[in-house]
Amino acid sequence: KPITILVPFAAGGPTDKVARDVAEVMRKGLNNQSIVVENVVGAGGTLGAMKLTKAAPDGYTLLMHHVGMATAPALYPKLAFKPLEDFEYLGVVNEVPMTIVARPTMEANDYKQLSGWIMKQKDKVNLGNAGVGSASHLCGLLWQAAMKTELTTIPYKGVSMAITDLMAGQIDVLCDQTSNTMAYIETNKVKAYAVTTPKRLTQPTFSNLPTMQELGVKGFQISIWHGAYGPSGMSDITQMKWNNALRTVLSDPAFIKKQQDLGAVMINDKRLEPAEHKKFVLSEINKWTPVIKAAGVYAD
Repeated sequence: KPITILVPFAAGGPTDKVARDVAEVMRKGLNNQSIVVENVVGAGGTLGAMKLTKAAPDGYTLLMHHVGMATAPALYPKLAFKPLEDFEYLGVVNEVPMTIVARPTMEANDYKQLSGWIMKQKDKVNLGNAGVGSASHLCGLLWQAAMKTELTTIPYKGVSMAITDLMAGQIDVLCDQTSNTMAYIETNKVKAYAVTTPKRLTQPTFSNLPTMQELGVKGFQISIWHGAYGPSGMSDITQMKWNNALRTVLSDPAFIKKQQDLGAVMINDKRLEPAEHKKFVLSEINKWTPVIKAAGVYAD
């Protein structure tokens, strides 16, 4: 019967793209078996995750989720599921770096100038994001904590709306994934200042951008990772079958190229193992909970 991959975000977004690229390669390995990507949108990704908890643990329903799996417990006090108990972990797939970008009319020409401008303007600066719990929201929280200042946060219902207003100069700055910002940086529709990875990215679009670490911004390192999950109760055999399928996907040249073209970094470390994937999510919960609580941000 058809396999369903749940995506807890809108079609066309980074998580959706990852899921559809994964599904395309998996179909080939499963003799063209039908794989359907279903978008279950709402509540910062928690509705899609909740739907997986109600699925049969037979291996026919999976979930592709990002760092929101680890931030949900802090963002949603009334969260109806437990990330470390209600899912089987299948492996981390990729990491997508973040970029600091600004409106095209921004006066600052490098990060030092941008930082100086922000520290003078402070809460007069409009920082956009794609909504509570989004990658851009999380990056914005970490950025403000690193700068030790609070900006005026403008939430949108999706990153495309935020980028549209950034290009039009309605907001000043945004921190979002390379997969969302690349095309706008290449066409000079936004100004790019830095990436959030420990090392510089190799893609031509980003190769001249310094890392936040190079710039002396301590405690600022973030990539938006994506992982695959099954419902709790999935057998060890089924879990390992899907883990092996993921490993096959991650070694596919066409998949690798698609991801690299978006600035994504493929996972080839121990986080691809189910047990290590779970340990990693626990470490991310421990990382993000104090940041979110210090910011006083939560959702109903």
